[in-house]
Amino acid sequence: MKRLILTRHAKSSWDDPTVADHDRPLNARGKAAAADLGQWLASRGYVPEEVLCSDALRTRKTWSGIAPALPGTPILELKPALYHAGPDVMLAVLRHAKADTVMMIGHNPGIAEFAERLVGHAPANPEFHRYPTGATLVADFAIDDWAEAGFGAGTAVDFTVPRELDA
Repeated sequence: MKRLILTRHAKSSWDDPTVADHDRPLNARGKAAAADLGQWLASRGYVPEEVLCSDALRTRKTWSGIAPALPGTPILELKPALYHAGPDVMLAVLRHAKADTVMMIGHNPGIAEFAERLVGHAPANPEFHRYPTGATLVADFAIDDWAEAGFGAGTAVDFTVPRELDA
């Protein structure tokens, strides 16, 4: 059994139009959402052993906001290929994962399509198809090795968005 925690980066800042897209930081709401996501993951026992993260600043800062709430220190791998990756690239990156529980942090529109294609049945949450900032899917795969992962093979275990965690 393998578990994937698939997270879209938290809300980023558009305050400085001169900052390159790759270098946009999180805004205050995004920082709070990342911390809330960390608490949610920890409270449910969804703890990654390996984190595959786009190398963009907003994805790295999302992880650094989540990490303090989690026990242990997972292996963090910055993956430039995940920056604005489509589903096929994301699957290719995932297939090289080593740990049983892996977190992947990426961007839309690719991450929304990746999530939809990964699971056999979408979670009932209406936000799933939109995959807003901070959206997080937890999916299980009945496989022995990530190299066997494929579209439609995942089972959605849980899904949330930061707005629900505020309530």
